Amino acid sequence: MSVAIKANRLTPYLFLAPAGIILIIALLYPIGYMVYASFLDWSPSQRIGQAEFIGLRNYINLMSDEAFRESFWVTIRFAAVVVTLEMALGVGLALLLDRNIPGMAVLRTVFILPMMIAPIVVGLMWRYMYHPTVGIFNRTLKDMGLEGIPWLSDSTWSFIAVVIADVWQWTPFIFILALAAMQSLPRSALEAAEIDGASEWQKIILIKLPLMMPVLIVTLLLRLIDAFKVLEVILVLTNGGPGLSTEILALRIFRTAQEFQELGEAAAMSNVLLMLLMAITIGMFAYNRVQEARAARQRAIAEKGDD
Repeated sequence: MSVAIKANRLTPYLFLAPAGIILIIALLYPIGYMVYASFLDWSPSQRIGQAEFIGLRNYINLMSDEAFRESFWVTIRFAAVVVTLEMALGVGLALLLDRNIPGMAVLRTVFILPMMIAPIVVGLMWRYMYHPTVGIFNRTLKDMGLEGIPWLSDSTWSFIAVVIADVWQWTPFIFILALAAMQSLPRSALEAAEIDGASEWQKIILIKLPLMMPVLIVTLLLRLIDAFKVLEVILVLTNGGPGLSTEILALRIFRTAQEFQELGEAAAMSNVLLMLLMAITIGMFAYNRVQEARAARQRAIAEKGDD
């Protein structure tokens, strides 16, 4: 009997084993390959077995590379700004459109259109709109008697330009997930708040946002990871310029591998970015577990009160 019970317990794992093995190989092999490559002086003209092993020299060089340090801080600043704006706008739109108003379904559909466009197309579209003479923004300013803005030729304005393009494209992603989380909230908690005389702002701050927090944290994590990896829009808009004002780490890695032909150094940069994202992910998941436990307690209290 005990053998049969053990066999039954192992059966699900046996069915999952093939997919698990494939997943592990697909994840671990590229990471291991990249880690190994980061210890080599490797160029595209060589096979990886012919590259010279140089230990930690690529990592040491990164610490003294002014361009890498600048790209690192540009990445941190870009991710912090775009994710903050996208979370605020996405959640705000979800709160605004979570209503039974005629035509609201059409508005929801229109709001999610930008995220369906390919990043290269987004970059080209915004590049045309930022054009100094025929772009819609500067042409409108000149029609109003104002001076045009150097959107892509000034270091400050070019950073603002790529932020606007990214926020325009990815705010709908936050909006969709926030709206789905909002519509799954227990109505008993909201009805109890109305009976107690809570205002709309009080319901948002004290009930909706706390109950939505686990979903919002996962959404924040997904967007944060993606913001660190954005490449195509910035490549098309500014190519990292002027100077290094918009060169984030993903673009720096791309240029190091493609233009400078330093595959080992590019691999070392990729590992630094990977470790940074892993640290953020672990921290966010730890915080998310705390918030999920808090939300579960609040739901239990609301359901108990409803009974």
